[in-house]
Amino acid sequence: MAKLTVFFKDKAIHSGLFENGVVHIGRDETNDLTIDSLSVAPAHAVIIIRDDGCAIKPLNDEFPLIINGLTTKACNLNNNDMISMGKHAILFNATESVKFPAAFDSLDNDVKSLNQEIGRELHSPTANLQIMNGNNIGKILPLKNAMTRLGHDGNGVIAISKRKEGYFVSVLENSGTITVNSQPLDDKSLKLKTNDVLVVNNTSLQFFLN
Repeated sequence: MAKLTVFFKDKAIHSGLFENGVVHIGRDETNDLTIDSLSVAPAHAVIIIRDDGCAIKPLNDEFPLIINGLTTKACNLNNNDMISMGKHAILFNATESVKFPAAFDSLDNDVKSLNQEIGRELHSPTANLQIMNGNNIGKILPLKNAMTRLGHDGNGVIAISKRKEGYFVSVLENSGTITVNSQPLDDKSLKLKTNDVLVVNNTSLQFFLN
């Protein structure tokens, strides 16, 4: 499985999860991933997703394949590779292989115990957060536990709880600005939807379900 996030002028505008197989990318609406730009060929490229790795191949010689700023032909893809297409770009991630950055791994013993007690009883779809800015851009944080705590004491802390009804975010410490889709979270508990964007300590995180 892979996640492809489309950026326009460095702003994330769309993301999608793709199972093993071939993903067609281009301007034409028949593609699996459509980018409406004259800088993109109607059939621009294909990404082949396999358990043992992913590769990309160009489909139009008039539209060169640019990976991480370099023009290339067919090649294997690695986590956080950026595929440039004019003012658009696609960030590639193989979701199974990315772990929590240390700065966001702040579960305390009480939360870990709660995870062990509740986790077996819940059967919600697996969810993830993807970091959308800063040094860790592109990193994917799997939300595997019953409760995940993110942030730093003194600068704002949130908790994401896994329930039967879905995933809910709430504020534990509102020292900084904490928003969901640019709206202050304050003291509310909010159910998260795919592509919701959270901002905690100036770090943007996009929520999505597997």
